[in-house]
Amino acid sequence: MIMDLARFVVNERPYWTALEKTLDRLDAQTNHRLTLEQAEQFHSLYQRTAADLVQLTGFAAEGELRQYLEWLVSRAYAQIHEVREQHHFRPWRWFTVEVPCAFRRHARAFQLSVLLTLAGCVFGAFALQTDTEAKQVLMPFEGLRVTPSERVARENRLQGKQLSGHKGSFSAELMTHNTQVALTTAALGVTFGAGTIISLFYNGVILGAVAFDYIHDGQLAFLAGWLLPHGVIEIPAILVGGQIGFVIAYALIGWRSRQSRAERLRLIVSDVVKLASAATVMLIWAGIVEAFVSQYHEPVLRYSWKIGFGLVEAAALTLFLMWAGRAQEDLKKA
Repeated sequence: MIMDLARFVVNERPYWTALEKTLDRLDAQTNHRLTLEQAEQFHSLYQRTAADLVQLTGFAAEGELRQYLEWLVSRAYAQIHEVREQHHFRPWRWFTVEVPCAFRRHARAFQLSVLLTLAGCVFGAFALQTDTEAKQVLMPFEGLRVTPSERVARENRLQGKQLSGHKGSFSAELMTHNTQVALTTAALGVTFGAGTIISLFYNGVILGAVAFDYIHDGQLAFLAGWLLPHGVIEIPAILVGGQIGFVIAYALIGWRSRQSRAERLRLIVSDVVKLASAATVMLIWAGIVEAFVSQYHEPVLRYSWKIGFGLVEAAALTLFLMWAGRAQEDLKKA
């Protein structure tokens, strides 16, 4: 039991500082290896700090100091039990294990992206319901400004013939445009998240307005058959862009974090690259599907087939992001 808290802190702080400096050096130099003597000293500092934390538990008034020691002990524990793999880069493992693990580490940021986009959808649908003239402002493309019935009749007549001979270039344009949207949404995280919020909400407004317009005109089957094949991949990719933006914003703001801003940004670089790569690959696939599948409608491609294809894609993407790499993830935690 601690009899004199002030004296205890004065006596023990040098050990805490020494442990923190060692951890900072290990984090900054990922390939650095401790000598046997240094490792023994590091383990001794960790044990002493952990014991100090136990002694401090009874002092309810020292919440900030206790949080500091908890943070220090958790960092040291992670370093001691970390398994650093020194193998060559393996693209398949990187994409199928490390990317989904990075996604799950920042799941809350993705959930925030979803909520903001849904809020935008509600606003867009409400705006179109209350003011029909808002359609000319909300719809970003000329083809969406005609009535849904006119668009459906035109698409059923053309059946993708307008793209004959340049589907590849059209697909490339879609990939480029959508990747710009996703990465811009991500990059706007440097505005401390404000730009990311606006971008996600605006994209949601457009999506909600389009959905309301087609459903209100009785074109739900066409909307689902047109949007699902590519949209179930394209929309999540843009949401991942928002996820990246919020990860960057949190690192900049550093709410309740004791790490420096530079350290926080350094720690997220790897996950940001992984998520950005995932979004890019998703948008490449979505661009191919939109050009070669989504542009064909009944009777050439039945809506039920296209909807089923979209649902299979959505299920596969969900399973991949939620479960891929979990075995390796659990093994590291064990």
